Amino acid sequence: MEKRELTLLGKKTDYRQDYAPEVLEAFTNRHPERDYRVHFDCPEFTSLCPITGQPDFATITIDYIPDVKMVESKSLKLYLFSFRTHGAFHEDCVNLIMKDLIRLMDPKYIEVRGIFTPRGGISIHPLCTYGRPGTRYEALAERRLFDSGPL
Repeated sequence: MEKRELTLLGKKTDYRQDYAPEVLEAFTNRHPERDYRVHFDCPEFTSLCPITGQPDFATITIDYIPDVKMVESKSLKLYLFSFRTHGAFHEDCVNLIMKDLIRLMDPKYIEVRGIFTPRGGISIHPLCTYGRPGTRYEALAERRLFDSGPL
């Protein structure tokens, strides 16, 4: 990893108080010739209901197969923290996260799942998947979406 690719590591942490996809940073994958999975768990994700302003809590999981670029974990933490004052429905949160990470890295495959705590007696667990079009990862995304639980 080239230090010049990253600006957040080793510096005082500045927590953004608004949705901030621009804090995401990527670095060069040292093993692009091999498929492997990177998994992140964020058990303290918080966003706000866009209607009531009440906080919503979730565990966000992110799995991806990198190509040339990978997301730097501190920038990912700061990015996910930026949702704390962002009003968005659960489904919107996971789709925004996936879209922002695709834009950053252009991974071969990615999936983002939100395991939100119950609100009004109902839990919501949105899942979104993406596989690079025209590749075997596109079929993987479709299979994971439809084989990952009840539908």
